[in-house]
Amino acid sequence: MITVFPRDSPMLTMCTKGLKHDAKYRVSGAPQHKYTPPFHEHSRGTLFCPLAKSGQSPRGISMKPKFIHSIEELDTMVGLTPKERKEMENVTHTFPFRANEYYLSLIDWKDRQDPLRRIVVPDPRELKGGGCMDPSSEKDYTRLPGLQHKYDQTGLLLLTDVCGGICRFCFRKRLFLGCERETTKDVSAGLEYIRSHPEITNVLLTGGDPFTLETQRLGTILKELREIDHVNIIRIGSKMLAYNPYRFLNDPGLIDILSRYSTPEKRIYIMAHFNHPREMTDITMQVVEQLHRAGIVVVNQTPVLNEVNSDPDTLTQLFRKLSFAGVSPYYVFQCRPSLGNLLFQTPVEYSYDIIQQAWQACSGLAKRARFVMSHATGKIEVVGKTAHHVVMRYHQAADPVNIGKTMIFSRNPMAHWFDDYRHHGTPLVDLLPVQIPKMKWMF
Repeated sequence: MITVFPRDSPMLTMCTKGLKHDAKYRVSGAPQHKYTPPFHEHSRGTLFCPLAKSGQSPRGISMKPKFIHSIEELDTMVGLTPKERKEMENVTHTFPFRANEYYLSLIDWKDRQDPLRRIVVPDPRELKGGGCMDPSSEKDYTRLPGLQHKYDQTGLLLLTDVCGGICRFCFRKRLFLGCERETTKDVSAGLEYIRSHPEITNVLLTGGDPFTLETQRLGTILKELREIDHVNIIRIGSKMLAYNPYRFLNDPGLIDILSRYSTPEKRIYIMAHFNHPREMTDITMQVVEQLHRAGIVVVNQTPVLNEVNSDPDTLTQLFRKLSFAGVSPYYVFQCRPSLGNLLFQTPVEYSYDIIQQAWQACSGLAKRARFVMSHATGKIEVVGKTAHHVVMRYHQAADPVNIGKTMIFSRNPMAHWFDDYRHHGTPLVDLLPVQIPKMKWMF
């Protein structure tokens, strides 16, 4: 169905009220063995990894990389300037920091614009304001503590509020800010809800990162889900493959458990979060291969992130590297307007353009991702653009009636989110092969 909105319809303002945007965007740029990081001292305690831009794994981080939770620890490791340290500490008073030796070793500390640094290291621009705590209105779809049910077929269990690292652009950063607890250790009520809703065919385990749980506890949850006949797919949303692939190498039992509950008829999918091709190191690719051999399906999703992957060349490299490794690009998201995310956002139409340009150098297998906004009302795919209009459709919707509905908007080069588009009629209606009745808001 095609929905064209009348000129006088109001504009949605769920999260972006008062949000200001800058029009300028920077173009970014073996199991069981031990290794020592090829770090060299080049200034006051500063560590630099010469392999950071090579795509190889740094050698020698212990099999259990140390987690870093404070800027003081980061300073000891990499040698920050006094100004950098003060600015980062100011940020962590609002938004916490967490990383580990492995991921930090991938960063070129000589390059202050290093894209992996942008992903995990606090930036003073996070305090510029704008955005909201819950940009996708997840609270409206929370049925029980730790359980969301937005789309008929999908149940979502928030198992933990701990991650392998804290992404600076996280859309659930409210979990780390002392807000009302949304995760729960006891998932029995959530599992019972899923049992009583036979329309749920797949369950997404998320948080936080489920791979921060003890293997035995994760295995227990997987076992109980597999005993529910109508749950055919179990998805695990995780950035652990990028942040700490040693989580899998240290504990062979983890892949064994995943394999046990990923059957030919009912697979487990890992929804990986590779945001930049340099995150796909040799060590990570070894883990991906082990997962494939164990019968686990690995797919990838990433937002478009200013100064991280916001140029066609970087996205081309990412899409190609994923497809070469047998990891299907699944979603490319428009960065959500969460609190503190302003520096990571690019305009919707800019994001669409660079994805199209990136695909020009990709085979069909490398361009299977859909470019979507995870809006409060559903997943809205941007499917086309003309000189004057943008075409979107509901790939998924909280109200099933809206799935597949198409919307046509006048272009807005500064729109950063769906709510920034004013809905109005368009002369394209005259070119459509069907008669379009008078339209109204579908929400």
